[in-house]
Amino acid sequence: MGNRSKVYFSNKNGKTLAGILELPEAQPRAYALFAPCFTCGKDVLAASRISRQLAGQGFAVLRFDFTGLGDSEGDFSDTNFSTNVADLLSAADFLKQQHHPVDLLIGHSLGGAAVLAAASQIPEARAIVTIAAPADPDHVIKQFACSVDTIAEEGAAEVNLAGRPFVIKQHFIEDLDQHEMGYIRDLDRPLLIYHSPLDETVSIEEAAEIYNRAMHPKSFISLDSADHLLTNGEDAVFVADTLAAWAGRYLTPKKSGKSDA
Repeated sequence: MGNRSKVYFSNKNGKTLAGILELPEAQPRAYALFAPCFTCGKDVLAASRISRQLAGQGFAVLRFDFTGLGDSEGDFSDTNFSTNVADLLSAADFLKQQHHPVDLLIGHSLGGAAVLAAASQIPEARAIVTIAAPADPDHVIKQFACSVDTIAEEGAAEVNLAGRPFVIKQHFIEDLDQHEMGYIRDLDRPLLIYHSPLDETVSIEEAAEIYNRAMHPKSFISLDSADHLLTNGEDAVFVADTLAAWAGRYLTPKKSGKSDA
């Protein structure tokens, strides 16, 4: 069943971030970095199930808690999309220094937007995967739209996200305004996009926007009846299995010489 271990590394602000490294029983086919959804931690069902299933397919996978979430240090209210991208880069650096450079970047929801934003700074990653991701990070504002005016007037507001209270500050919204996802066109690597047509949190139109901005090679796989968080275990297994098959085309060293066919 492979090996699972807790790991810790520092981000650029000196905060200790916590992660789980899933290792296959044999030598890893490749090393993947998984960025969870907005306000989600490394132990959310989608992240844990996909990572474990990928480990069973021979991939090493690091999933981690962003600053202020799960077992990581820091205050969530002091974070924003830019700090998420920075945390992702710190995780990639940890893998590179302690294990192996990242071969595959995977991001769920806003984590997918972070992966797209960070990709240019992780050139060793040979392929990129997004799951239920928005084309632009400011899409996340829709999850607390009713509090935007309060945040603007008072500088902060407590909002309910996925049944839990979080404090969102004005700097979070201002930071989102600074990000344009034009660099999706400049990924210069294979991209696989997963999305469900029934996703009520992030519309499938966002997947179409990512696909249209990206250059080939690019692929899209429909998650049919899945919800945004992939709470049905079968959906997570489907993602991992199809992801492994797709990634194998791009992560396996090409053979030299001509085919006998």
